[in-house]
Amino acid sequence: MTIKIAVAGCTGYAGGELLRLLATRDDVEIGALTAKTSAGTKLGQHHQHLTTLLDRDVLDTTPANLAGHDVVFLALPHGASAEVAASLGEDVLVIDSGADFRLESAQDWAAFYGTEHAGTWPYGLPELPGQRERLAGSRRIAVPGCFPTTITLALAPAVSAGIVDGHDVVAVAPTGPSGAGKSLKPHLLGAELMGSASAYGVGGVHRHVPEILQNLRKLGAAAPTLSFTPVLVPMSRGILATVSAPLSGPTTVQQVRDAYASAWADEPFVTLLPEGLWPQTQSVLGSNYVHVQVAVDEAANRLVVVAALDNLAKGTAGGAIQSMNIALGLPETQGLTTMGVAP
Repeated sequence: MTIKIAVAGCTGYAGGELLRLLATRDDVEIGALTAKTSAGTKLGQHHQHLTTLLDRDVLDTTPANLAGHDVVFLALPHGASAEVAASLGEDVLVIDSGADFRLESAQDWAAFYGTEHAGTWPYGLPELPGQRERLAGSRRIAVPGCFPTTITLALAPAVSAGIVDGHDVVAVAPTGPSGAGKSLKPHLLGAELMGSASAYGVGGVHRHVPEILQNLRKLGAAAPTLSFTPVLVPMSRGILATVSAPLSGPTTVQQVRDAYASAWADEPFVTLLPEGLWPQTQSVLGSNYVHVQVAVDEAANRLVVVAALDNLAKGTAGGAIQSMNIALGLPETQGLTTMGVAP
């Protein structure tokens, strides 16, 4: 079966990563490539690394240009996906890499995004309990945010096993500027980034907070609380999250390791590193893999988890393709790699 795919928002970082991963598949036909402000240009003007697609035309993002495809990926700014998705037939698999359909609470959406809630689609994080069954056969999928993917997977086995109950979670996550997209902003200029690290979205105001809390509740946390601080650092891509939470009771690091090893024994894209190895962003660069390591801080009575992923791969495009594979009944790992690029 050949799957005909369109990518709306093809000139951005997420769109480019989707095309990088899809272009090597022999079961995929890359159809319409669309954008708004970049319509009328060639793809090579935006993604010179996509060698086989350099001469492809960038079309306008219209219902007519997106019609006739089996799968449409939306890599659009937050708030732009709902209108486009509404124009596509129910038989088309639409996968949204933006935030429009991730949240279940209209109140949370209004508080953090300030617009009307568009609705909720099946959530494209297969590693959540029961989520693969929800994704199978679905025709609408909301891809998680990159920070929620990292922090959720960092804590999932611990919450599910009752090692922590989800309250007083603290997460600090350095990341590269590619997560902010290609829009020109002074704080993302090379001269501002090089040799510097800066916190942003401090004090519970980052838009991914309600999504992370939503995931923790799905894992069994009755009343989760979260203090989340993202940090912008001078690397193009990647997230390295340090996540900690109070232990529910006396727990050894071996008990924690056993819980994580058991939870992920059959997961193709998440691994607990051997003792003595700590996650690093370069080791997951370009891959769909998540590297995790755990520790118990006995003096503070806290679990500490460090997790690394590529925010454009598993954190966005790779997670979207993983979800597409499940929805279409394909092998979940098809077209995705566990091997990073280093140095």
